[in-house]
Parts: sequence; C-alpha cells; structure tokens
Amino acid sequence: MIKKGGDMRPPSGASYRHVQGLSRGLAVLHAINLSPNGWMTIADLSQTTGLHRTTVRRLLETLQTEGYVRRSPSDDSYRLNHKIRQLSDGFTDDEWISEAANPELGQLLQKVVWPSDLCTLDGDSMVVRETTHRFSPLSFHRAMIRQRMPLLFTATGRAYLAYCSEAERVQLLALLRVGPDERQANFARNPALVAQMLEKVRQQGYATNDGEWSEQGKISAIALPITHHEQVLGSINVVFLRKAMTLAEGAARYLPDLQAAVGRIEARLSQMAQLT
Repeated sequence: MIKKGGDMRPPSGASYRHVQGLSRGLAVLHAINLSPNGWMTIADLSQTTGLHRTTVRRLLETLQTEGYVRRSPSDDSYRLNHKIRQLSDGFTDDEWISEAANPELGQLLQKVVWPSDLCTLDGDSMVVRETTHRFSPLSFHRAMIRQRMPLLFTATGRAYLAYCSEAERVQLLALLRVGPDERQANFARNPALVAQMLEKVRQQGYATNDGEWSEQGKISAIALPITHHEQVLGSINVVFLRKAMTLAEGAARYLPDLQAAVGRIEARLSQMAQLT
C-alpha cells in the first residue's frame, strides 16, 4: 500500500508524550543560530520563542552547563559554543540528501507507481540510500537499501558521471580501470566509448540503463542527477521491467515527474542550507 502524503516511512504504531522541555531547549538553540549577530539576550530569546524569561534563563543555564552555549559577561548575551558543532559530526552529505529526498520519493511513487532509488557515490560504486521498492506494488526487489551498483552500467551511475566535475570524473574512471569488476574495467579503458556514452546522457538530458547491468538484466531505468551549488550529490531513478515498456516509452511517461521530483529535492536542499 502506498502511503498518502508523500513520506515513505510507515507509522510506528506507538504514541509518545511530547517532551516540552526538549522542544523549548531546541527552540532556544535555533533562535540563537538564526540571530544575525550570532548572539541574543534573554529578553531577545523570550520575545523570539514566546517563552517566559524565567524559562529561557533556566534553559540557558542547562545549555551552558552542558557546553552548548556561553554567556558573555560584558552584556549578558548568549552565543553558541563550539561544542554545538559536534551535534552535526555524524550528519554527512549522504544523510543531508536523504532527508531532503525522502518525502519527494514518496510523492514520486504516487505519480509513477514503479519504484525509485536515491543513490550516492561510495568509492567506485553508487549506493542506494533511500528507495521506494518496499512500498511499490510493481517492485521486483524489496531489500535495496545499501545495495551497491556499478557506475558505468546503471542509470544512476551514468547520471552521476555525466554531470560531476571533470576532475572527479577522471579520478573515478581511473579507479574503475583497475577495479575488480573486469567488465566495467574494460569499459573504462575505452575512453572513446565512455565519452560517447556520457555525451549521449548530456544531449538527451537524462541517463538510461536498458539491461546493461548483468545482475539486473530484466530491468530498465531512467535517472537524473541531484545537484547543489553546481556539485552533484547523487542521482535518482525510476526503474521498470524491460518487458513492460521500451526506454522511450518509459522516458515519455515518467521523465516529467522525475524532473519535478529532482527540482523539489534541490529546492529543499537550498532551504536546508539556509538554516545551517
């Protein structure tokens, strides 16, 4: 069953009480983080968050004790402390793009019904970070999370290679030429063939795979890159059975929805970047 509302994650089935103190503490941190001057007084925070000054003071005292804010004795203002950066140490670009893409993958599933994967680069392979396979009634694979896929024989890999920087592309092809996948290594050793393939992707505006990946010879896919500030962060596909339709038919049916999903993901990435 496809969930309405876009988010792919199923409800947990459990109900928990809202932790008001935690929400208030996070609101204080968020307000200081967004302050143009990088600092706020208790009065400023009370006005911004709508919390009583006494509550704000208690929250700040706790956050200061834990090392996340510091008070300036000169004007009694509060600033974020360096320790706050540790909260984001485990939040990589992969997690960032996954957060932005997850609801949009759900919306895309509503439109196309066939499954989609969000993939990012990991070494010399693309790795599935988010997927709608488990929610699609047309899915032929359920366990796709963390599946590794070859760069040169999948639509997501080709989309990444075609639009990443020239320097990154050179490094990746060098890795592939000496990699353990002999078929992919041989392909990478033919620069004319690689250039022809990538130029085709750029000319048509999307990447394709029509059974070239030997492990998934029954499937076809179309894919687009996801970029932020001219950097390719990953790619997203729509996957369908080759016997169900041709690549041209699949592109005609699903490319507009895929393009719209990528546009929304990139917009969400920009919004998220403004909050950091």
